[in-house]
Amino acid sequence: MNCPKCHSEYTYENGALMVCTQCFYEWNPQEEQDDVQKILDANGNELQNGDSVVVIKDLPVKGAPKPIKAGTKVKNIRLNFDNDHNIDCKIDGFGSMALKSEFVRKS
Repeated sequence: MNCPKCHSEYTYENGALMVCTQCFYEWNPQEEQDDVQKILDANGNELQNGDSVVVIKDLPVKGAPKPIKAGTKVKNIRLNFDNDHNIDCKIDGFGSMALKSEFVRKS
């Protein structure tokens, strides 16, 4: 069972609890975890598929001559729970790409 906090696969049982060896988070696997599948923006707001977000800092893009500027609005995002870059989107002038939710805020 993967850790609900850091998604590490290195966990072990400690009585009725599970413990993550990477972040030391403890949880009861019998309890329903509501916050397991939440992705939060830089301000702690929950993001949903189809939301619009604003980039909060200049982000360099591999292979592009210019970065994505702070203040760029991104519409109709798709959430990706399986990756570190957990927002899939299209940005005008850059095309399809993946962003980290820590570099955007909900608009």
